[in-house]
Amino acid sequence: MDLELSAREKELAAKGRAFCDEVLVPLEIIADEHGELPMERRAAVRQAVRDWGLAGINHKKEHGGLGLTMVEQTVIEEQLGRVTNGLWSCVWRAPVSLTSGTKAQIDAYLRPSIQGERRGCFAITEAEAGSDPRRVKTKAVKKGDQWLLNGEKWFVTSYNASDFIIVHAHVDDDPDKPTLFLVDKPVTNMVHLRSPKFMHNFAFDHAELRFDDVAVPEDRMLGEIGQGLELTKDWFVEARLQIASHTLGAAIRAAEIANDYATTRHQFERPIRDFQGVEFMLADMAVEIFAAKSMLYRVAAEIDRGLDRKIVHAHASALKLFCSEMAGRVIDKALQVLGGRGYMRENPVERLYRDIRVDRIWEGTSEIQRVVVGGQIRKRGLDIYSGWQ
Repeated sequence: MDLELSAREKELAAKGRAFCDEVLVPLEIIADEHGELPMERRAAVRQAVRDWGLAGINHKKEHGGLGLTMVEQTVIEEQLGRVTNGLWSCVWRAPVSLTSGTKAQIDAYLRPSIQGERRGCFAITEAEAGSDPRRVKTKAVKKGDQWLLNGEKWFVTSYNASDFIIVHAHVDDDPDKPTLFLVDKPVTNMVHLRSPKFMHNFAFDHAELRFDDVAVPEDRMLGEIGQGLELTKDWFVEARLQIASHTLGAAIRAAEIANDYATTRHQFERPIRDFQGVEFMLADMAVEIFAAKSMLYRVAAEIDRGLDRKIVHAHASALKLFCSEMAGRVIDKALQVLGGRGYMRENPVERLYRDIRVDRIWEGTSEIQRVVVGGQIRKRGLDIYSGWQ
């Protein structure tokens, strides 16, 4: 068992770290004060992603991507996770669902999305449909050579950075027919209701949309009728690994700041790290990071060696659960070590504290991940997590 990163993987990690520090970190305070990355700065960041060779990190070369392994993607994403205000999302990941499109859809949506010429966002969640997608009320009805979409969507992340939307709807209002549709912006009869403010400030917005007989050409259906959840599952696996990577990077940055502060901050004529109460917090943070990092790279390596898709889905849920919860604990301790300084918005740890809370909610809450893990144990036995697959 070789747990050492290759020279190539180390090179990619260094590139991710440098891009984060040189391009994204200088935008942290700007994004926090503005509430998102200002429009006038977006084109320059997008070009920087291309210039640094980070466009298409999650797609194959045949579609114009970089053809990176999952471990190679992970070493980059971990470093991007160090940045606050969700600025890691500036390094786009074209939706993996698009690989199931027709050749025309791949050419019109996937290839340009990989190069940053287009960007898509997902519209899945609704007021009454979150963890339970069968409660989706957005429906699609065929009329002639087009589909008519009706419904309302919440939490459409990066809506104002995207030029098309992947909409999850039920054909004929039938929950057994979840289907994805590609909707280009702007489109008649789609209303942007609002983009609410949240606990964290993010690079882009999280919009609420309403569809009132929005006409979608029949060739804009992605995949087959009833295939929507299956295509979304693939996206969820990728998203959960991405969240695990980002939360790990965030936890490491917070721990580093706390460790440095505990060394330089003196009280009662000695560094505060000399007090056991502080040193034990640093020790607990290090152990949690160590465990999370080991788990993350194991799952990434499993994907690269072709582990069964269903088992990967099971492991990704456990990974997302552990890493997102771990980051919350680590960053909370880091803030405690920093005391009042950690509570100041100018401090990265304060921003990370706000940023990281959502990771226990989106792309499947911690409770949903526990449902998945518990179900897998019932179905396959404890060995799926305690053994070697």
